[in-house]
Amino acid sequence: MSPEELFARGGVVVWILAGYSVLALAIALERALLFLTLGRPPRALETRVQEALESGTAKGLLDGVKGPEAAVMRALVEAAGQGIRDLGRVASRVGSRELQRMERGFRTLAFLGNTAPLLGLFGTILGMIKAFMVIEQAGGRVDAQALAGGIWEAMITTGIGLAVSIPILLLLHFLESLADRRAHAMRNHASLLIERLPHLSEMEEEEPVHHREGIAGAL
Repeated sequence: MSPEELFARGGVVVWILAGYSVLALAIALERALLFLTLGRPPRALETRVQEALESGTAKGLLDGVKGPEAAVMRALVEAAGQGIRDLGRVASRVGSRELQRMERGFRTLAFLGNTAPLLGLFGTILGMIKAFMVIEQAGGRVDAQALAGGIWEAMITTGIGLAVSIPILLLLHFLESLADRRAHAMRNHASLLIERLPHLSEMEEEEPVHHREGIAGAL
């Protein structure tokens, strides 16, 4: 069956599903490009930052590093320099902002992937209703071959709905795994940096559990 026949027999539902696929592909490509250009922190960044903290040049070191991990660490260094005590809250706020930036468009992909089969089923139901209306108008005397043709035409939209939904959900799962890995990396970098900040021991003497609770709930 040619694409022209497919759109002609599937009706408006097929056109909507085609729009679903185009929109989902555009979002997936934009998100993939974001992850490719996001940047990753260099190896042993924590050790380099610790050495820079001791020499007072940590902020300058992090200014040249890209990625959400560096953004969280940069915010922690700046907050520590300003005397902010609740560094866990700082890590949570900045990490949530970075994670939200990475996950932008995920809800739309989930909506498209979850509603595409339902939309295809809706198109099939409409087609079946039309087929049985023809049977009623013919007084029940309908050729079996003609009836079968009407039914498989109605089933086209269900097949297209599944064909659109499955790739979208696979792409969404892949992108979510990328975002989860970066969120885990942000948590690790934030925790290690808080543990190595010079003034941490003084703060733990005054509030022994404060920072542990903060970093446990961060991100």
